[in-house]
Amino acid sequence: MPKFLPLVEMTRGTVVEIIHAGAIAVVDSDGRLVASYGDPASVANLRSSSKPFQTLPLLESGGVEKFNLSSQEIALMCASHSATPQHIAVLEALQQRIGITVNDLLCGAHYPIHEESAKDMLLRGEPATANHNNCSGKHTGMLAQARARGVEISDYTNPTHPIQQTIIQTFAEMCDLALDEVELGIDGCSAPTFAVPLHNAALAYARLVDPRGIPLKTANNLRKIARAMVEYPDMVAGPERFDTLLMQAMNGKVVCKGGADGYQAFGIFPGAAGSASPGLGVTIKVIDGDASGRARPLITLEILRQLGVIAPSEQQALRRFDKRPVTNWRGIEVGVMRPVFQLDLHPQ
Repeated sequence: MPKFLPLVEMTRGTVVEIIHAGAIAVVDSDGRLVASYGDPASVANLRSSSKPFQTLPLLESGGVEKFNLSSQEIALMCASHSATPQHIAVLEALQQRIGITVNDLLCGAHYPIHEESAKDMLLRGEPATANHNNCSGKHTGMLAQARARGVEISDYTNPTHPIQQTIIQTFAEMCDLALDEVELGIDGCSAPTFAVPLHNAALAYARLVDPRGIPLKTANNLRKIARAMVEYPDMVAGPERFDTLLMQAMNGKVVCKGGADGYQAFGIFPGAAGSASPGLGVTIKVIDGDASGRARPLITLEILRQLGVIAPSEQQALRRFDKRPVTNWRGIEVGVMRPVFQLDLHPQ
């Protein structure tokens, strides 16, 4: 089977004009491949989808107790936030408590993803800072871990720094991989990023929502992270963004975190598809990078539909991301965007 197969197509008239191809893995917390499409062993960078597991070592090192971290703050550390005023206020208060400043962050600066916030800053002549970077919550969490462990905070993004070494080891364990099986790269925010098979990354997400067989301390910390993201989905992304809207619409059934360049990951909590349904992790890679961001939400909704997780009312709340007409500048319908895949189910 080819590694990547058609997932979404867009038509113009009766002609298929665009195809987004990729692969999918659906895994339970025992590591069993429940469903797939394309090659679930395809290796891809998680990018920001790895953030919950980059945050986990902070909780493991006692950071919640040391800094009195709230669920809202934990969610922000797992975020690719929009840098709304609310995001910045939570972030600055957290940094003050940790004992760091925006100048300690090594993620680089960009204007807010939230267009209204960016426009307001430009009108005021206010420059962007590292806190406006969508990864500043993650970087603040890394610095908090350094403070909690009493290690040097400078150069904390270096893969050889003790913080990154712990993060890489923790991520490998969540994926049930040896350390040398995790391919390292450098993300847009200068922190290490991890490339692993879709199957293994889906296992990590299954463990996030259903940490059976995990040592008790780590299992409890995974639950804290998953609960924080579900309770504060507005911290994880922001206004009108898919991760936030999906978690709000699904009302505690799904935890979701997208990554750059065509990656999407989510966990389905036990019982979401019926009282006996297991917790599942799902990873998606759209190989063309899905630069417009239009394919991954549609693929996610179709997976939830095929797995029997999403209700009609939940689909209705997310209809803007679902199968839909393609219109031109005059609002004339010229085609359709639709999913074209069927998951291969793997019986026990």
